[in-house]
Amino acid sequence: MSIEKAYDQWSSQYDSNKNKTRDMDQKLTREVLENTEFGFVLELGCGTGKNTSWFQTKAEKILAVDFSDEMLKMAKKKITSNNVSFLKADITKTWDWASGNFELVTCNLILEHIKDLNFIFCLANNQLKAGGYFFISELHPFKQYLGSKARFDSEEGKVELETFTHHISEFLEAADSTGFQLKKLNEWFDEDGNQTPRILSLLFQKT
Repeated sequence: MSIEKAYDQWSSQYDSNKNKTRDMDQKLTREVLENTEFGFVLELGCGTGKNTSWFQTKAEKILAVDFSDEMLKMAKKKITSNNVSFLKADITKTWDWASGNFELVTCNLILEHIKDLNFIFCLANNQLKAGGYFFISELHPFKQYLGSKARFDSEEGKVELETFTHHISEFLEAADSTGFQLKKLNEWFDEDGNQTPRILSLLFQKT
């Protein structure tokens, strides 16, 4: 099953099923970006709008992008604000739909599905104003080393999505080669004391 079709199928239960990674991502995104100033946001992989709903209260304008029709349908049902525009697009191809005038570009829980980090970092940099921010929140590679990956239960059984493991060094090397400066790196742990971090978050700034 393609990643797009898998997310189409996942959409009906994405907001309601038990998902510690989804919930932690939502919480940490607000925490990391609370004091960051941004007006125009490009949200890559907006899904059902779990983070879009917060961005719309803080940003002047948001372009929320996803490649799953069904995920976008769920997001549009929840969010009707005039400052949010939704768009179906494949971010692994040229971003000819973007304006190049953003103060913040975000990637939440999507880069594990993308093989070429440099391509995404390069295009994100091209879309940002000078001094703009690139925020990433991803399943921690340490979790991936132990076998964790995006998956959900369907009527036909467990569905596991195709993923790629990106080491922390890969993120930092991609940032360095595309003109980003690291501002924050955080590793987020479950409250139950599990010693393996669940999510890696990185905040870069365009130099």
